[in-house]
Amino acid sequence: MPPRRSARIQSASSSSGSSAGPGTGSSPAGTQSEPRSGSPAPDSLDPSSGDADSGSDFEDTLRKHGKRGARAVLGRALVPKRPRREPSTDGSSPAAKNPEQNNLFEAVRSAKTATETLVDDWLETYKRDRETGFLELVNFVIRSCGCRGVVTLEMFRNLQNSEIIQQLTEKFDEDSAEYPLSLSTRSWRRFRAGFCELVAVLVQRCQYSIIYDEFLMDALISLLTGLSDSQVRAFRHTSTLAAMKLMTALVNVALSVSLHKENNQRQYEAERSKGPGRRATEKLEALLEKRRELQEQLEEIENMMNAVFKGVFVHRYRDVVPEIRAICMEELGKWMRSYAASFLTDSYLKYIGWTLHDKQREVRLQCVKALQGLYCSRDAAAHLELFTNRFKTRMVSMVLDKEPDVAVEVVKLLTLILQNAEEALTEDDCSGVYPLVYVSNRALAAAAGRFLYGRVLDPRREAAEEPSRDGENKIFFRLLLDFFIESELHEHAAYLVDSLWDCAGPRLRDWETMSSLLLEKTPAEGLADEHEKALVEILVASARQATEGLPPAGRGPGKKVTGTSARERKAQADERTRLTHCLIPALPQLLAKFSADAEKAAPLLEILQYFDLGIYCTGRLEKHLELVLGQLQEVVEKHSGQAVLEAAARALYALCNPELALHGRGDLVRSRLADQLVDKFHQEVTELLQASSLDDEEVYSMAATLKRISVLFNAHDLTPWQLFEPCAQLLQRAVDTGEVPPQVLVPAVACVHFHILWELSRLPGDAPPQGQLRSLKSKVTSFCSLCQSCLSDVDPGVREQAFVVLSDLLLVFGPQLTRDGREALEPLAVLPDAGLQSQLAGFLMDHVFNHVFSHEELASGEPEDSESHIEGLHRRRVLLAGFCKLIIYNVLELSAASDVFKHYAKFYGDYGDIIKETLNCTRQINRQEWARTLLLSLQQLMTELLLQQGPEIRAAAAFLEIRDLARRFSLLFSLHQLRNRLALLSVHKEGIQFAFQEPPGPGPEPQPLNLPFLEVLSEFSPRLLQPDKALILAYLDKMCREQRWPAAAADDPWPSLEVYRSSLQPQDDASSVSAPRQPPGSAAKRRRLDASSERTDSSLQLSSRLASPALTSTALRGSHQAPRPRPPRRDRGSDSDSARRRQPPLGVGPRLPGFFSRSSSVSRQGSRTDRLSLMEEEEATEEEEAMIEEESSEEEAPQPRRALHPQQLRQQQQQLRDLFDSTILGIEDA
Repeated sequence: MPPRRSARIQSASSSSGSSAGPGTGSSPAGTQSEPRSGSPAPDSLDPSSGDADSGSDFEDTLRKHGKRGARAVLGRALVPKRPRREPSTDGSSPAAKNPEQNNLFEAVRSAKTATETLVDDWLETYKRDRETGFLELVNFVIRSCGCRGVVTLEMFRNLQNSEIIQQLTEKFDEDSAEYPLSLSTRSWRRFRAGFCELVAVLVQRCQYSIIYDEFLMDALISLLTGLSDSQVRAFRHTSTLAAMKLMTALVNVALSVSLHKENNQRQYEAERSKGPGRRATEKLEALLEKRRELQEQLEEIENMMNAVFKGVFVHRYRDVVPEIRAICMEELGKWMRSYAASFLTDSYLKYIGWTLHDKQREVRLQCVKALQGLYCSRDAAAHLELFTNRFKTRMVSMVLDKEPDVAVEVVKLLTLILQNAEEALTEDDCSGVYPLVYVSNRALAAAAGRFLYGRVLDPRREAAEEPSRDGENKIFFRLLLDFFIESELHEHAAYLVDSLWDCAGPRLRDWETMSSLLLEKTPAEGLADEHEKALVEILVASARQATEGLPPAGRGPGKKVTGTSARERKAQADERTRLTHCLIPALPQLLAKFSADAEKAAPLLEILQYFDLGIYCTGRLEKHLELVLGQLQEVVEKHSGQAVLEAAARALYALCNPELALHGRGDLVRSRLADQLVDKFHQEVTELLQASSLDDEEVYSMAATLKRISVLFNAHDLTPWQLFEPCAQLLQRAVDTGEVPPQVLVPAVACVHFHILWELSRLPGDAPPQGQLRSLKSKVTSFCSLCQSCLSDVDPGVREQAFVVLSDLLLVFGPQLTRDGREALEPLAVLPDAGLQSQLAGFLMDHVFNHVFSHEELASGEPEDSESHIEGLHRRRVLLAGFCKLIIYNVLELSAASDVFKHYAKFYGDYGDIIKETLNCTRQINRQEWARTLLLSLQQLMTELLLQQGPEIRAAAAFLEIRDLARRFSLLFSLHQLRNRLALLSVHKEGIQFAFQEPPGPGPEPQPLNLPFLEVLSEFSPRLLQPDKALILAYLDKMCREQRWPAAAADDPWPSLEVYRSSLQPQDDASSVSAPRQPPGSAAKRRRLDASSERTDSSLQLSSRLASPALTSTALRGSHQAPRPRPPRRDRGSDSDSARRRQPPLGVGPRLPGFFSRSSSVSRQGSRTDRLSLMEEEEATEEEEAMIEEESSEEEAPQPRRALHPQQLRQQQQQLRDLFDSTILGIEDA
């Protein structure tokens, strides 16, 4: 007898859309449904085509964007009712007697048994007693939710699903908010995979008979629908995953039945088409009966799928939990790929289109991946024309998604659309993808490179449209050059090559074609000048990519690499050999053609670094080496530009490598060049020293000669040519008379600097001759004196060069010179005197922390991102970094850093990273001195402000900036309080002394001039431990008494003093206990956060986050009250959900000051209120978490707190009491 259609499935599909509604479903009495996440943009394809949404108010709700009303209590039927059945057995089975025994969960968790075996065993139980078998499956789902409650046979027979779920919710009293699907450990990830596999195998094993028994699937779908509507996240998440996997399995079954039906139809038609004599009537009747049976089975399965889709998917794809929404989108994509006839329609596609606007990364990612599975087939893409037209704008805009991995998948999706539905993308749509080949993310750039190659650069596509006699690679390079020129990013050829390397690597490694294009002499066939320059850059970039395999600067690898494998090294060596054989004959010709063009000659000389230079000898190619060396010498003689000279110096250095067999030829060319340049320099410097003035041509010639020498000196040891004396004479002449032109003086300083460094490198480390030490020390001293004089030069280039060279020399010849077994070099150590330190700091103030630069740039009308502005900022950053290195390596005193630290907030955008790194490094040197330096920075700013504006400064904007800087400094003391304790106490002590250092003035209400500094000091008060606050407060009163200030007795006390006093007051625990409990998103909380941001009560800010020593530990141990069971994790909305994820588990972690009473009779209500206060105040500290996290990376990781033995606890308390000694502040106990 063929199975009948299930009336209960029809009831479930209708009631899930009407009685259950679009909310979260059954919830405990008195609770409301959770608000949905941000509604997607209503880009509905066809609002009227809602077969999948019939009976649901989804579209109306989406268009209105309104909130849902209160949900009905659980006493009413919110889920499909399960009709009661008479028990099939007497309940005497083992599972019925012991419902808590669930071997299925443990078997899946252990993953030691094959899933097919588990399902077969379960089927045997189900066939013997279907209620017992079904209960085992139900309890497996409940245990998978993390709930240890069970559904007994009596509950199953006597209660409705909503009542069962309500009882399970009330028994969900686990101590942790985690549940199996929320855990990411390896074992639980394996459990999730086993859970999904079990659902799929279960349907597969039951697809021929059991799923049509009108019991198993009906009851299971009804239960999963009810659980998916629960407010308990564990229930909702687990049941949604099970329902979606169940739906996927049903789709596969429906597809199989549909195929059987089609085969049956073909057999029936074939048999019917036979003649009357050959036609078998019995076979026709059997085929007809089989077709009716398959049709009924297909309808039954479609009813099940419709119930799951309307009862679970329609509501859960908008769930507040992103993981649930992502599950729905992932499975929907599978349904569309597997059963396109039913699911690849606009009524289902619209859900993916709407969810493309989701705010969470994982949801958007699953939507894009689902679409990739559809567009990968040309037939499926043809059915997506309406969807593509409707949501194409959104898909194209997502290439700029803030999440790089989403953007990568979107570009891959557009590439599939380009392959299978090319006419859907216009040129405007594609133009938004092309620039992504220059982005810093390697994966995104590579995906954009594939799209660019398929759309623009594929030569086969171009040849099909317009046949050409040139080879495919020539067509490719011409197309690539056109794109590169039009993109107007000519300095980023390396990024373009790296982006195309994965898809067009063989073409980019065709160096023969590139060299032949560059050497073409026919004007009609040759390249234009800009195309030649671009092709040279591409040639060099491809050579570097092939031989080194490294991405360009600023672009990291697409995946983490621990090192180059042997296979990759061998491939790179083979490419280096092939590159050398290809370009050795062509390189001299290319240099001869482009030697007059510095922009082309410089990259061509760079190619020599990627050659296997040994091939010149092994391949008997000395003739080509001579030609290259001759062209290199000609380039040096022709040009004076910095870039081309540096490229020539590096190329010559590679050819002079002593490991090469032919390095003598390179040495000969180097000596010849040095002789020519030095002879010319000696002649010109003699004329300059003897003549009173030089004309412009002579000055240019001398500057060009010195620049060539300085660039060669940087890479080659030219000390045998004795350039120190003539260059030092030039510097002395410039200091004495100022007649030396700046363009001559700058390379002269560089030459002397390189001479000293090369001479130092030639010294033996163990026993250097004393004569050489004295000579070098004399040169260093005299040169430092000359550079110090050049710091006040009129020309900015000379000043900056002198500062950079001076900071480098002081660093090289500083205290670290004698380390690592170089004690013999101690006579060479140079320490700057006070005058030089002051001059270096003054130079920094005048040329780095100065607003004149920005005013001049604004007056010139240049934007902030202009090339000149960026270059100027880079130069100033180099100057600041040089000064900071002197501080970090103990060349300058730590107090000199105050001139840098006091500009931390004002110049954070330009130099914040450099100053922050300096703060972290100097803290490791000496915490006490570092804290005094921070205080000194604030004191200097305070003194400057008093001199500028007088005593009334409390309302000035500059004073608020000082307080903000102090707040930033205080964040550096947030972690490791005991380690920072003495340093923080010294800050308060010396700050109080600074505030009261002025004598009393005349008048009825004398007030110290520096008293407002106490408000600045109050920013550090939240970092103090509670006992230290009392000590500082006592020290403050002592200072008032000693200075005879009437602060304590005044009726109208000074505001600054009161602000500081209030910041030192201990927290009032009673006020927090008596305060009414507010929800996390209440107005009271927002008011407190606003007040905290305005710093009106900065004394209490963040104090709850400071870890306090356990001075008393009897508060919790003395209480014998049993702890209250933890309620299940429930979702009240996206805001509270995100806040809950940021909160730590209650009752875990170190105790915090002021949150536990020292009395043993602490009440549970106070403890709960204090914990709530802790949770709320933790959210108010997001502003400082970034800096705290960076600081924690510099410090050692804190160890987890262990439970201490009472004896160990008493010893720890005694040690901490010894730490809190009042004598450190000079206060003796009365």
